[in-house]
Amino acid sequence: MKLPLLRLMLLCGLLLLVTASPAPAAGDRDPAIKDIIVTTSENDLLLFATVRNAFTEEMLAGVRQGMPVVFTFRMELVKARKLWLDITLVESTVTHTLTWDAEGQAYRVAFSEEDGRVVTTTSLDEARQLMTELNGVKVITLDQLVPDAPYAIHFKVTLKKGSLPLGLGALAPAAVWGDFETDWRTIEFRY
Repeated sequence: MKLPLLRLMLLCGLLLLVTASPAPAAGDRDPAIKDIIVTTSENDLLLFATVRNAFTEEMLAGVRQGMPVVFTFRMELVKARKLWLDITLVESTVTHTLTWDAEGQAYRVAFSEEDGRVVTTTSLDEARQLMTELNGVKVITLDQLVPDAPYAIHFKVTLKKGSLPLGLGALAPAAVWGDFETDWRTIEFRY
């Protein structure tokens, strides 16, 4: 008699655990800024960051039909001050633009922070990685910072579709997706 009761209690406990477990949130698939690192080189303050969940299938289909995708990384460096307004030292925008080269059957990624340098790749995974990563973007020269003073970088990414050449919009019905925008992220640090 005790064995069936014990099994019933164990089964009820397992069911309770399974039903009480939180389901993955829909927001887990929303674009988000991750892996933010602020560091220095010999002369500059540098920013590294990654955007997760940046691409949808509609965006990728649109790229293959000739619609460029533009990721705009907006950042603001402020000197934090107690009991007073922060001082904005730098406001900057960096863009990464993804296009499809139908003739060469390759993706092209252009980087505004590197004077428009373009990387061409046949790998979709590599193109995604190039689009979603900031690697050592110069924020400000170190001689403009006060040692041991508090600073913050506010950072946001906007993901937008480009526009097709005039008259081609009707030929690309799969290229309809909304623009995305991450929440502002703030990284506080002392130099």
